[in-house]
Amino acid sequence: MVIRGARQVGKSTLVREFGKEFDVFIEVNLEVSADAEIFRRTDDVEEIWRYLCLRNHAMSNPDKCMLLFIDEIQEEPLAVGHLRYFYEKMPWLYVITAGSRLHSLMKKRVSFPVSRVEYLNLRPFTFCEYLAAMEGDTWANAVNSLQVTPLMHEALMRHFNRYALVGGMPEAVATYADTRDIVSLSPIFNSLLKGYNEDVERYAKNEEQVRIIRHILETAWFSAGETVTFSGFGGSSYTSTQIHDAMNCLEKAYLLSLDYPVTTSSVPALPAKRRSPKLITVDLGITNFAAGIQTEYMQSKDLLDTWRGRAAEQIVAQELRVLLDNHYREGQYFWLRDKKGTTAEVDYVWQQGTHLVPIEVKAGTNSHFRSLHSFVNHCESHVTAIRVWSGEFGVQDIDTPAPYSKAYRLINVPFYYVGQLDKILNNNMA
Repeated sequence: MVIRGARQVGKSTLVREFGKEFDVFIEVNLEVSADAEIFRRTDDVEEIWRYLCLRNHAMSNPDKCMLLFIDEIQEEPLAVGHLRYFYEKMPWLYVITAGSRLHSLMKKRVSFPVSRVEYLNLRPFTFCEYLAAMEGDTWANAVNSLQVTPLMHEALMRHFNRYALVGGMPEAVATYADTRDIVSLSPIFNSLLKGYNEDVERYAKNEEQVRIIRHILETAWFSAGETVTFSGFGGSSYTSTQIHDAMNCLEKAYLLSLDYPVTTSSVPALPAKRRSPKLITVDLGITNFAAGIQTEYMQSKDLLDTWRGRAAEQIVAQELRVLLDNHYREGQYFWLRDKKGTTAEVDYVWQQGTHLVPIEVKAGTNSHFRSLHSFVNHCESHVTAIRVWSGEFGVQDIDTPAPYSKAYRLINVPFYYVGQLDKILNNNMA
């Protein structure tokens, strides 16, 4: 198993906790020269395992449940090639690898053995994970099971607004759970940003790309939740190709994602790569700190008012991204319809079976859904749509305005339920 994710999202900690369930758990870190040297000296995986057991005073026994954790595997490309032999010669041994710069192996023309590994992504904390850290499992279970009562709604919205401020980076969440002090998180976010900058040389192709990536890391936070143009990004003189290539590098490092539009209202949802993408950063907590907008949260009564609504779009994107991972999907999209004289854009779309579900992140009355109604009127089949808002959960069967007057179902989803969107659709699709 290969665990992928951004720096400091908790990959190593997660595996160590999982390792407690095994009879034998052995960890090596290939940033440590002595550990990396083991994989350079021999390609005999059985010999490697025997040596590791001796070094760790462990007894190798195929009848026992044993786990080998190879952390920062990108530091020794030879270890990647050994994975297929662990799989073939020692099928009884569980092997997990992780690294925050796995894509740097592409520079060295190294790839993981095909059909020999399973990939899992680790993202920052979801809202339910944050909620469990703050209030315990009872509240989180109520959200997970869609059992939130009207009396719980306001409290959960307050928690979600604070989650949008703190973000989901594990160290930030743990510190905030202990202190309930936003100011105490500043050194953590500052350290993360410095760490991202320090990593640039390790995966950039050349010195020029180092400069471009550093420019993006300084400016991209201000464009979170926005549709961006590559050429001249962040007030630079860099070309579209230079910015695009550098952003792709950061996307492989899980520090941002480029979410492209789809221009059809039916499945399959195929991205229009020639159109401008929406930029989503790794975590809203880091973004708030880097962009200097933390104070705005304290002054806003509603998340939809914060940062002109872009904070809400960013945090919804983070929740949806984890759902996509759970369904083994890569692409996250929004909907765009360009028609001469008019443009319609829906914040996100979700493919549920054979249906494309439009998602709008907004408040307001149903009559203000100009773009959503354009999607509904454009779609040949009956539409179930999602409004993510600060109000309570509810389902409405309504019509688009005349002259179309087309019927559709609108599901009003409070922010704290976004991570349960697939369950909600299973229960409420028209």
